[in-house]
Amino acid sequence: MIGATRAAEVAALLRDAARAEILPRFRRLAQGEVRTKSGPLDLVTDADEAAERIIEAGLAKIFPGCAVVGEEAAAADPSVLDRLASADLAFVVDPVDGTANFAAGLPVFGTMAAAVAGGEVVAAWIHDPLGDDTAIALRGEGAWIADAEGRHRMDLRVAAPVPLAEMVGAISWTYLGEPLRSRVTSRFPRLAAVLGYRCAAHEYRWIAGGHGHVLLYNRLMPWDHLPGWLIHREAGGYARRFDGSDYLPTHRDGGLICAPDRASWDAVRHALLDP
Repeated sequence: MIGATRAAEVAALLRDAARAEILPRFRRLAQGEVRTKSGPLDLVTDADEAAERIIEAGLAKIFPGCAVVGEEAAAADPSVLDRLASADLAFVVDPVDGTANFAAGLPVFGTMAAAVAGGEVVAAWIHDPLGDDTAIALRGEGAWIADAEGRHRMDLRVAAPVPLAEMVGAISWTYLGEPLRSRVTSRFPRLAAVLGYRCAAHEYRWIAGGHGHVLLYNRLMPWDHLPGWLIHREAGGYARRFDGSDYLPTHRDGGLICAPDRASWDAVRHALLDP
């Protein structure tokens, strides 16, 4: 349904949206152009909303009749999420992932999208507006980073497995409930290092490129994780929810751990989550 040509068109669309609406506002947001949604850690800017409109319109032209589930549209109307289960082809879109970083002038944010068909994630994109390249994955065809001109392709591959004490992880603990939150954070020293970019887009690119070993998330909004999950999987990684079940596009909770392979996943889950 989505081949290399269409994948390149979507990558160009994300790039165009970033150039038109995101980059011109970076470090230039005026008062009133940054607002809170569900709470002080959940921000939206004029750049998010404007970029999402461009991406939604562009996807409708490339894939007539497709459904689009944008983060900002779903914030205004949560029923938009139902389109993922009912549409023949649906796209999830996160116009600015890492909005808090973007609003603070930190250069760690991205633009993400994923295609869902027949209940499966079949394609994914994570565009880095500042680096001007895009991580792309097609189900069963691998994952790679393409430059702005589409002339250079660098295949992505997860890191080789290492013992737990040598693993580096990006652990998102903010949305963990107690007692799990205290348990996980107290066990960070079991890994070699723990970091957090406050941006799933860059964390997924980081791990899919073989620069780290572990990702752990609790809250699973589809625009935050479907793109990175497929890119990580196509780069050779192994991911499951906390209980060991498969991660599906309709899941919004249950946690997610990404690792190089099943043995590494088991080691991380035991070390961080088990009572």
